[in-house]
Amino acid sequence: MKLAIFGATGATGRHLVEQALQAGHQVTALARNASSLPGVHIVAGNLHQPEAVQSVVHGADVVISVLGMRSGDPAPVCSNGMQSILQAMNATGTQRLIALSAYGALESAQDSVFIRLIRKIIARKMRDKDAMEVLVRHSGMRWTLVRPPMLSNGAQTGRYRVGTDLQPGLTSKLSRADLAAFILQEAVSGQFTGQAPVVSA
Repeated sequence: MKLAIFGATGATGRHLVEQALQAGHQVTALARNASSLPGVHIVAGNLHQPEAVQSVVHGADVVISVLGMRSGDPAPVCSNGMQSILQAMNATGTQRLIALSAYGALESAQDSVFIRLIRKIIARKMRDKDAMEVLVRHSGMRWTLVRPPMLSNGAQTGRYRVGTDLQPGLTSKLSRADLAAFILQEAVSGQFTGQAPVVSA
């Protein structure tokens, strides 16, 4: 498949790119440094450059966003970035979208006392995820929103649970490598199109 990946140089993005290339997919990504991802077709630029974003999206079978806020950056990266991505998808006629969200976004915010506490601790990040989900849900695209709990840098195990009604526990985690594996699986299968599955170990 031809995959357009946004956030490819991030912690989850690097796992996603590595696994996609190993599986034989073609990957195009947006990055400031053209040498940052060997084996990937890099479009130099940023999310504020419509022509660059369109170049990444053009011809893709699936667009994948694993954007996330960086420490100390107050900008709502996920929602702002999604606005640019959706504009590019509309301009190029691309329809399939997978976006990384988080367990606790929108209606899952009330699933537990723990989630309500977490939302207070990382309120700005969760508001950004909420806004991004609203954009995606009203986009008219064939979308999937992926909601993991806390992420770790553990190894890929292939052992994780997926479900739209899944409620991870207090200590639930998911390795970024397993998250990337699920996202790639969803890119191929489209099993959760129009849904927001929770993925947890």
